[in-house]
Amino acid sequence: MTMPETAPVDTWLAVTREDGETVGYLEPVTDDYADVIPRNRLGHAVGDAQDYHSAEELVLDRGLRELAEHWLLDGADVELAISELSPAGIVLRDAFLAKALVPLEPTHVPWPDTAGRLRRVEND
Repeated sequence: MTMPETAPVDTWLAVTREDGETVGYLEPVTDDYADVIPRNRLGHAVGDAQDYHSAEELVLDRGLRELAEHWLLDGADVELAISELSPAGIVLRDAFLAKALVPLEPTHVPWPDTAGRLRRVEND
């Protein structure tokens, strides 16, 4: 299935847990939000367009756990960890050197990452 063109970010609806933490977004496909694309906190689509309630449940079930994963930027082989995430951007650092508290230059990626520059490291 081909995905429709990405709607402007200011039309996305935040999906929040009971504690108020945003866990993802619903991007409208239709003007009445009957059909939406579920997106994670990075802005990645995590499913095809679907009805509002199904998409909301999907985003809530996924939660934030993937933010603790390691990521690859633009296909490079250096594993990165997310150190900051906000509408101002995604800040990443070398996943292994950051644990050693080595001062590092951060890598910045615009938010949302709808271009898919970040790919989760697949552990075998």
